[in-house]
Amino acid sequence: MSAAFEAVPRTGFLPEGARGSASFDGPLPIGHGQTSSQPRTVEAMLRLLDVRPGDRVLDVGSGSGWTTALLAHLTGPSGTVLGVELEPELAAWGAANLEATGSDWARIRPARPGELGDPDGAPYDRILVSADGGEVPESLVAQLADAGRMVLPAAGVLLAVVRDGDRVGTSEHGRYRFVPLR
Repeated sequence: MSAAFEAVPRTGFLPEGARGSASFDGPLPIGHGQTSSQPRTVEAMLRLLDVRPGDRVLDVGSGSGWTTALLAHLTGPSGTVLGVELEPELAAWGAANLEATGSDWARIRPARPGELGDPDGAPYDRILVSADGGEVPESLVAQLADAGRMVLPAAGVLLAVVRDGDRVGTSEHGRYRFVPLR
């Protein structure tokens, strides 16, 4: 995991004025009411997500593109990563930040209004959600592949959701604060 954080420093995914604070272990504003999540929180989420080389990954709430780039490092070029971001200006900025990493197997696009995730591209081996919708969205569970895993906050609790055929198991992994999922 530490190799991913070394390969993809947070600095290049922050606004110019915040780059000097990149090593701060706290959330940093990136505009439009959104934040770059606390590095320790991102690390905890990625450990729970357990991304493997070759995985197909969906990053919901990709923001500045930092988590999308970290996920791309973890999947390697044999995998694919799609980031979706509701705020169009952030999606464009995040896509430009991601492009600078050279991770051609990863991309970011604006989220489609009224659609959570990317149902047309499903199923995904892993789904990371970086905003709190208050509950586990069934529409995202439906986008998980068999033996797929999703990590997300719900009502302030970090959850890992694992799909095994028609069965879905959920485990709790501490309390966290996230921006709201809109």
